[in-house]
Amino acid sequence: MSQDGWNTLLVLGGIRSGKSEFAESLVADAPTVRYLATAADPGDDPEWAARLAAHRARRPETWSTEETATDPRRLADVISNARPEETLLVDDLGGWVTVLLDPAHQPADDTATVDELAAAVRSCAARLVLVSPEVGLSLVPTTPLGRAFTDALGAVNRAVADACDSVVLVVAGQPCRLKPAVVQPTPADSAPATPAPSAATVPAQNGPAAAPVPAQPGPTGQSPVAPGGPPLPGSPPVTTPQVPAEPAAETVGTGWTAPTTGLPVAAAGLVIQPGMELPMPDEYAGPQAVERLAGLDVPGTGLGALEQVISFAAATQGTPTPTPWRSVRVLLVHGDHAGGVAAGTVTGESDRRAEQARAGQGVLARLAAESGASLQVVDAPAAAPIEHGPALDPEQVDSALRYGWRLAEEAADAGVQLLVLAACGAGAEATAAAVLAATAGAEPPAVLARVVTSGGEIDDVAWMARCAAVRDALHRTRRSSRDAVHVLAELGGGDIAVATGILLGATARRLPVLLDGPVGVASALISRDLAGQARHWCLLADDGGHPAVRLAADVLGLDPLTQLRLDLGEGANALTVLPLLRSALALSAALPDRPEGDDSESGEVEPVEETEPDFHEPEPEGPGPTTTAPAAEPAETSAARAS
Repeated sequence: MSQDGWNTLLVLGGIRSGKSEFAESLVADAPTVRYLATAADPGDDPEWAARLAAHRARRPETWSTEETATDPRRLADVISNARPEETLLVDDLGGWVTVLLDPAHQPADDTATVDELAAAVRSCAARLVLVSPEVGLSLVPTTPLGRAFTDALGAVNRAVADACDSVVLVVAGQPCRLKPAVVQPTPADSAPATPAPSAATVPAQNGPAAAPVPAQPGPTGQSPVAPGGPPLPGSPPVTTPQVPAEPAAETVGTGWTAPTTGLPVAAAGLVIQPGMELPMPDEYAGPQAVERLAGLDVPGTGLGALEQVISFAAATQGTPTPTPWRSVRVLLVHGDHAGGVAAGTVTGESDRRAEQARAGQGVLARLAAESGASLQVVDAPAAAPIEHGPALDPEQVDSALRYGWRLAEEAADAGVQLLVLAACGAGAEATAAAVLAATAGAEPPAVLARVVTSGGEIDDVAWMARCAAVRDALHRTRRSSRDAVHVLAELGGGDIAVATGILLGATARRLPVLLDGPVGVASALISRDLAGQARHWCLLADDGGHPAVRLAADVLGLDPLTQLRLDLGEGANALTVLPLLRSALALSAALPDRPEGDDSESGEVEPVEETEPDFHEPEPEGPGPTTTAPAAEPAETSAARAS
């Protein structure tokens, strides 16, 4: 079963819309599935029999099939009696209504049966996916039986949709979320006391979906609590900086107390833990894209190192002809660390940077504006001194991971095509070094960058204080588990935990991420230990000459796209490189293929047939020619050599 949070889901769609294939993809990872087939016997209709055979052929051998066509009321009984550990797929309610009706049987006589089905869906303890045709968009049938069918099916769809946690409409193979509706950020001056539930998750094409579990209302004056974990913060506002940037009144995040509902916490008890199975990029599209580059009509030898960008984009987009990322969102994770890891930092500097970004000012906002990217500032919980005790408690780590996951899902739901992970926080670099030491066996002094003051001077005393803090933290946890979640709790802190959740959520939604700093690579190391697929969705823009980024990149197998040694702040370095990456993708997508017969790329030269000239200039008398070029061979000697 995929790591998601829905329990009951209705999939609607027209004829040949792909609704059944989409519904099957939602439960594809379940160990066993009870497939409830509702269609009546096809009789002597070969076309209908072929359709049913195609459905059967798609089902894995581990699925069991149960026929409910003989007794319509049996479907409600099966759903009501299903156990929590089971997964049910009903395909489809149109067949169920067909059996329920006959020419003399009107829909009004079966309202009790429809109510029974809706009640069974509402109380179902198992994971349940129901498929149903959407016929309400067609013309009113011209026959009494046709009208009876559409009326009955419309009533069934409305009742079941009301009972389900989530509803998805599939149009031309594309899933569109109907329930719950998208909730837009509300300004602070008009925000309700209780944050609205976040949007449900609808997967990208070919991927699993996650729909939300409704939040449990909490006591008066408190935020509701999401099932499966402690409260989580509401999503901060997303801004789109403009050029020139003008300060605008922006909403500050609602704090670390609001809930999340569209996350991988299911009623069955699934949590973010090591060994999660998340999607991988297309293994064929990348090589095909690089092979295609060799045939483009370019005067030189191609894009050089930027072929890596084409391959990455092709694999993550699932096509040999990738297009530039048009919709980009920058997630600036802001979280401070107390203790020696923050030695040498100016008090309040990270808060100033975060507020500057919220106001659409500063380096990050300016670069985001130039790139047409939206910007979201994410406040992470502050971390305690790691040399004295854990940075966070386990509940905070779980909340931070799920919070980051939700932010990635909301970006995917908004149509974002690329995430840029940015970070600012006192002590973040030294904390990332501690995580790197714990997960990759690095020596802290070797991965701790020099501390440079605001005046440009090197502060060796602060650097030694950071080294000592990381050393003491590693000594304190020397006998502790190196489990990914445990490392986050003991050493990582809130910003790295939120960033890890972002990478996991982006992986689940097939959303690529651009990294460029220590927090990003530290979270990539942690996410790799939770789901090995996560690192394949990451692209490293520039290592900035940072020793921790260099080592982590080597461990992760990420080659920096550039070596510009940029140090504009984590995230700003990636935005600086982004226009170059977009240009490479645009060029590869727009250039035509080389004309046929042009073999210039192979380096071969067409042989020129040698012919004997009709006249030879007689050799002058004297010392001979002054040129040092060798004399031409006689035609006979040339012919013999060629043979």
